[in-house]
Amino acid sequence: QVQLVESGGGLVQAGGSLRLSCAASGRTFSRYRMGWFRQAPGKEREFVAAITWSGGGTNYADSVKGRFTISRDNAKNTVYLQMNSLKPEDTALYFCAADTIGGYYPTDYGAWGQGTQVTVSS
Repeated sequence: QVQLVESGGGLVQAGGSLRLSCAASGRTFSRYRMGWFRQAPGKEREFVAAITWSGGGTNYADSVKGRFTISRDNAKNTVYLQMNSLKPEDTALYFCAADTIGGYYPTDYGAWGQGTQVTVSS
């Protein structure tokens, strides 16, 4: 089972940028579809973005389309989430997730990181 560790969260002003990283253990990272999810206090965990094993296919939630970019480096066993034009409503705990199939729902992923906090001030 792959193990995931997120980093790169922090406090940023509205309009700013952050880059999240998710480092994966294991030699089979390139076989996994990777996803980013987020969870704000009192809300359910929601899909943010996903990327295929090759990096050739990406999907985004409508709320982040055009502002966030997901990418991966299989040589470094790392997936990234570049977040630009951040808004206060982007404030949440951000998780990366991995699965050989993946999808748009948390139940589609079998491996999760601990999360990294992103706080956007107005």
